[in-house]
Amino acid sequence: MENLRVRTDGKFFLAGGRRVVLRAVTYGPFPGGWPPDLALDFHRIRAAGFDTLRLYEMPDCGFLDAAAAHGLRVFGGLRWGHQQDFFRRPALFSAARVELAAALNETGAHPALAGVFVANEIPADLVRWMGPARVREAVEELIALGRRHAPRLLFAYANYPSTEYLEPANADFTAFNIYLEDAAALRRYLKRLHHVSGDRPLVVSEFGLDSRRNGLDRQAGLLREAMAVCQQEACAGFTAYAWSDRWWNNGAEVTDWDFGLTDRAGNAKPALAALAGLVPPELPDGPVFSVIVCTRNGAERIGACLDAIGRMDGRLETIVVDDGSADATAEFVMRSFPAVKLIRLEHGGLSAARNAGAREARGEVLAFTDDDCEPDREWLLRLAKILTDGGFAAAGGPNIPPPPRDWHQAVVAAAPGAPGHVMLDDVEAEHLPGCNLAVRREAFEAVGGFDPLFHTAGDDVDFCWRLHDAGFRMGFAPDAFVWHQRRTHVRAYLRQQYGYGVAERLLIAKHPHRFTRGGAAKWSGCIYDGVPVRVCEGDVIYHGPMGTGAYQSIIHETARMRVLHGGHDHWLARLALVVAGALAHHLRAWARVRKVFTFRGMRKHMPREHFTEWEIPGRWREGLLDQLLADGWRPCGVTSAWDVEKDGAHLLLATERGERGSSNTLVRMVGSSVELPQVIRPESGK
Repeated sequence: MENLRVRTDGKFFLAGGRRVVLRAVTYGPFPGGWPPDLALDFHRIRAAGFDTLRLYEMPDCGFLDAAAAHGLRVFGGLRWGHQQDFFRRPALFSAARVELAAALNETGAHPALAGVFVANEIPADLVRWMGPARVREAVEELIALGRRHAPRLLFAYANYPSTEYLEPANADFTAFNIYLEDAAALRRYLKRLHHVSGDRPLVVSEFGLDSRRNGLDRQAGLLREAMAVCQQEACAGFTAYAWSDRWWNNGAEVTDWDFGLTDRAGNAKPALAALAGLVPPELPDGPVFSVIVCTRNGAERIGACLDAIGRMDGRLETIVVDDGSADATAEFVMRSFPAVKLIRLEHGGLSAARNAGAREARGEVLAFTDDDCEPDREWLLRLAKILTDGGFAAAGGPNIPPPPRDWHQAVVAAAPGAPGHVMLDDVEAEHLPGCNLAVRREAFEAVGGFDPLFHTAGDDVDFCWRLHDAGFRMGFAPDAFVWHQRRTHVRAYLRQQYGYGVAERLLIAKHPHRFTRGGAAKWSGCIYDGVPVRVCEGDVIYHGPMGTGAYQSIIHETARMRVLHGGHDHWLARLALVVAGALAHHLRAWARVRKVFTFRGMRKHMPREHFTEWEIPGRWREGLLDQLLADGWRPCGVTSAWDVEKDGAHLLLATERGERGSSNTLVRMVGSSVELPQVIRPESGK
């Protein structure tokens, strides 16, 4: 049963010591509760190739025993009033906390329980009403509570495109419910979601099609196509929605759609067989790679790097360039890794060492990583896919901090200033860090390799800019990751940040047109550093007109930081993180432009506008907005926190969802007095 337990492994999951991609199906809730004999369904689910059940309630031990007997892991779902304003009704959130703690105290140690979704699709209009940052923090609070009660489980929030910005910082993986009826559109959106998820595994937590409106064959074809696309785009899991057409939602049976893989009588639909026969594709070998690792005084860390390279799949040679080490690095490599080609140099800096490795390389592609990195076993195969399929001259992927062994490593992993990638779109990169960078030999030679001017850092930035200027394209492979132990102590991290500042000073001198007068790089693309996209106070959200955008993106006002690893999140680590981040900012600025920057001023809080709130029972937001527009109200801008405006007044509407389709629309008004239509006046809700 231990094989049912899963843990994260970079962008993927591990179970029983091997990498797994979850094949899940949603199960229930059903009219009348669970079937009397779960074994009948579980046998069919397992026979169809599924290994995971996703529930919308927390299971009891009897359910988990039955699932375990059939080799099925279970992700529970916390049921609570998240479709209502739970800040206005704090008892709802308190009940969620109590329910989660009680359920995990009973079943948290069960081997079949793999994780918990603490909420599912909090409606976008309610998120906007309550405040996106406050809602995210509430979800994070539930995840933190769950992890305290069951630290071995995985926790996540089932998000959807209309609240793309709502990713909790402390979730173990990113989960999205997606309903796209076009495989090409799904593929494009998954590429985007890999950037939204950052370093975390990406799971499609719902995907389905209504066979009543689209037909049985269309349902089968789309589901099969969607699962194949998710496998090709490096998703860590795919969840078919749903097992049965029988469905119970909001206190009533749903009878007007048929999303199930089986019908209401339990008969299999064509979609069940279509998914059962789908086999994940094998990664091709790709070209011959020369993996080049440059090191200086790296005897204590390079062993783990070379061990990882030795376990990698693909056709490769390994070259270590010793850049004038004063310790026993060269002797260690020769003794412990005799198959590795070793080049010993007088100390000349990182760029010169990388160029020396490239001159001795025999591979079609030069793959660079650092001695404090451990490439994933499939690193080269996944880079090869991007280089081949996308027609790119260079490719790279994420560099992910490994689980910290102490609070110092936890602080360094969470601190700002990590090497990141800069994306021109969801596929093409403007910059790739040198610790995870592969380049075709002809492109490397065309730009003259790395510039020896750069000794410790900045060489990859300069190299990528020159590649781009020469007309070469760089691709990003979200699944081709390396584990990167940035530094093991806060003092070493601060020295590293000072070194980055020195490198930036050299870059400013060489590429002055690419920097502002204050010394900030002028990137054409967006910077990503592995942190999941999440909203904070002051961010700009593109809600769409009247908050109806199906895909609501975000512009960050401030840089994001990783959260401290749960096992090292205590007051001392939090204090050290704040101090280290501030010192790193000043050290880097001084090294870059010989100027000490003052602390960034805190945002001045504007006085809160006086507004009026009321509620209108039995009405839905959409109908009320239509009536307001007919009465001469105008939609606000796509980034506005309000829906409609008229004569200086602004309105915001959100609908709370209740049992059996009941609704309650909340209205907030600010501004000058204006005549409201009768249907939306405060007294109409009394």
